[in-house]
Amino acid sequence: MNEKTPAPKLKLTFQFPAAKAFPEHKAAVSRALVASWIKAALMADGELTVRLVDADEGRVLNRTYRGKDYATNVLTFAYAESEDDPVSGDLVLCCPVIEREAAEQGKPLVAHYAHMIVHGTLHAQGYDHEDDDEAQEMEALETQILARLGFADPYGDRSR
Repeated sequence: MNEKTPAPKLKLTFQFPAAKAFPEHKAAVSRALVASWIKAALMADGELTVRLVDADEGRVLNRTYRGKDYATNVLTFAYAESEDDPVSGDLVLCCPVIEREAAEQGKPLVAHYAHMIVHGTLHAQGYDHEDDDEAQEMEALETQILARLGFADPYGDRSR
């Protein structure tokens, strides 16, 4: 008998305080979609909070925690202290940055959200892109996960 490994369990908190300012984002990104994207990238049980924010909140968080005085696409705050700890963390996505990048990259808003959620979920599990080898590994995983979700390779049109 071939038993399947059970899918990781996810406890998701979804916060969207910027929803009124970004109605097109609310239409494109639901809690159910976010959960499906996270589950596709999750390799162990996890508890994650996803928060979609405006530029002001994104900038304050990036400045406070990374020392960079601008809003960025996704911030990941990972809380597991060892590989044995469950995956836990906060993903903060900045709506106007996601929108601008999607337009610059010529892809649908929903596709860029899926990419940034997968990217942030991998960060929450210890993946990083500080050097070329780490970046290649992480980008390959993102590409595979997004393909399973029906999205194009987010790095396909870039040269390394």
